[in-house]
Parts: sequence; structure tokens; C-alpha cells
Amino acid sequence: MMPAIPTPYSSRGFTLVEMAMVLMIVGILLGGLFVPLSAQMEQRKVTETQKSLEEIREALIGYAVINGQLPCPADPTLASGAANAGVPKTGTPPCTGANSTGVIPWVTLGVNETDAWGNRFTYRTDPNYADAVGTTFVCTPASTPSNSSFALCTTGSYTVLSAAAGGTNVALSIPAVVISHGKNGAGAYTQSGALIPASSNADEIENSDGNADSNYVSHSQTTGYDDMLIWVSNNVLLNRTVMAGKLP
Repeated sequence: MMPAIPTPYSSRGFTLVEMAMVLMIVGILLGGLFVPLSAQMEQRKVTETQKSLEEIREALIGYAVINGQLPCPADPTLASGAANAGVPKTGTPPCTGANSTGVIPWVTLGVNETDAWGNRFTYRTDPNYADAVGTTFVCTPASTPSNSSFALCTTGSYTVLSAAAGGTNVALSIPAVVISHGKNGAGAYTQSGALIPASSNADEIENSDGNADSNYVSHSQTTGYDDMLIWVSNNVLLNRTVMAGKLP
């Protein structure tokens, strides 16, 4: 039997119009996939950074329990791998108001140097919690702890607000604050020790103004604001220090 001869209709390929329509449909489908994938990747970075922040908080409290003081910040301008990079600044006393802001001493604490976007964590500690052990505190009752740089009557200097202007109090009397400057990195230091220019957002400016004041801002991420904060609670820190026998 002779094979069937294809008709003109059965052998016809796609026309240019049909090809264009197929490509358009495929493009729409792929575009719909890429947007959720991008959002998922960004959410993963947020989750990873939040985990790092929680680990840093526990490391700070652990350091205080062992050493009787919080660590001084590391010099943010030193590149990774340089001498003294990632270790607390030195001085007498270790932390004064002028050098109480920097980056997390990641080498000393054994934590991540950067957030999920590759920028260092800003860290500020109250000098009363990071000065010499045995400092006398003029408070009620007066106290000179022999195993701690702070006393039961010590209160932190920092305040966390819900907004830079007109915000409500989120946390008071905070001894230490740690900040990830988020995806835009505004106000953060890179691993090379370079400072990323500050944001124009008022809430982010509050988190990157160094020693200008004692206020910080924490709220859900919105347009122009993608910072992430954790802080050490004064009550938790004192409780852990008492349980470890460093106080009173």
C-alpha cells in the first residue's frame, strides 16, 4: 500500500502570528513565576537575617554572663581579615560615648559578620554596660559590683520607637541595639569597611545617625524602610547575670 501523501493542511507549520502568540503566552507564564520566586528569595533573606540577629542577641547576653560586661563594638572601617577586624575596640575605659557605636565584634562573639545582603550589623552599646568591672554606681542603693561592669540599679540609655516622628515607645532603657540595614543597606558598613550612604527615609536615618541621639526605630518593613532591629532587654540581662552569680 502506498503511504498517504500529506495534505497541504497537515504539513503546514506555525505561522509567524501563531509563533508570536505562543511566545507571548510563555512569557506571561514565566513572568508570573519569576515574581513569586523573587519574593520568596527576598523573604528567605529576611528570615536568615532575623535568625542571625537572634543569635547575636544570645551571644551578647552570653558574653556579659561570662565577662561581666557587654563587648565594645568593633571598628566598622576595618576590612575583613585586617588586623583587629571583628574584635572589640580598645581604650580606657573600653567603651566611651565616642566609640560606643560600630559593628558587631563578630570574631569575638563567633557570629555572622554580615546580614543576608552582605552588609555588617550596626551595634551600639551603653558605655555603663561595657566599661571596667568594679565601677561604682551612684544610685539607690549605691553599688560597686566586683564581678560586673554594671549594677542591679543600672538602666540602659536607648529607646526604641515605632517611628522617628510621633512614634510610640516600643522598648525603654535598652543597654544595646543591633541593626541590619536591610536590602538597601543604607547606613551600613560593607566587608571592605566602606560606609553605604544613609537613606532619605526619616526612620532609617534614626537608625544610622551614630551617636547623634539615643533613639532607634523598629516597625514592619514598608516602602523606604527595610531595617531590622533586635535589642538586649535590661531585665533579661540583669536576670541572666544574677543567675550566673555575677550580680549583685
